[in-house]
Amino acid sequence: MPCCRKRLSAFFFWLWLLIASPGLQAADISARNPLLSVGDEGYVLSADFSVSLNARLEDAVARGVGLYFVVDFELSRPRWYWLDEQVASRSQSLLLSYHALTRQYRLSSGALHQSFASLDEALRILSRLRNWLVFDKSAVHAEQTYVAAVRMRLDLSQMPKTFQVNALANRDWNLASEWARWTFTPSESAQLGGAGTQVVPVAPPLPLPAAVSSGEEK
Repeated sequence: MPCCRKRLSAFFFWLWLLIASPGLQAADISARNPLLSVGDEGYVLSADFSVSLNARLEDAVARGVGLYFVVDFELSRPRWYWLDEQVASRSQSLLLSYHALTRQYRLSSGALHQSFASLDEALRILSRLRNWLVFDKSAVHAEQTYVAAVRMRLDLSQMPKTFQVNALANRDWNLASEWARWTFTPSESAQLGGAGTQVVPVAPPLPLPAAVSSGEEK
């Protein structure tokens, strides 16, 4: 019986999160300023995202529900005679959570984590992607033209199973940016890109990608 009560309590908790009063503002993600640069080990991606949560998502985090944000990157080579060739595809996951004991928000990426005193501070860091290694130098050829694309999305598939089905049907939880696409040509020297074009220049060696820096909780 105690076990059943716990399961029922958990079920009604998730149900409450879904049917609670709708958020006053809309949740939204948009991507901007994507840039590929050459590093020692390959090409690294930097980009900025505008991330805003509605009241329902903010309340869910405050009540202990972890939100998994995934950044997707794709690189393709256009082919007039066939489907475009996919050159590279990478994804990385960032967990936004709240710890009631320390009263701090946390961003985690694998074993790396960083804590923040407020949700705004955590979202500000989440919005800044820097120096993420996305493909090797050998994957591309000089003077070839490629199409790169990046987006950020809320990944409901990593949430508790009891939560996924109803959340997928609730638009307040469907959060993803449009793909930001741009073209570039690997080159030995810096070039200016045309409208909608981002050409990759040679840059000084960059550190390994770290979307979230490591830190010790106080």
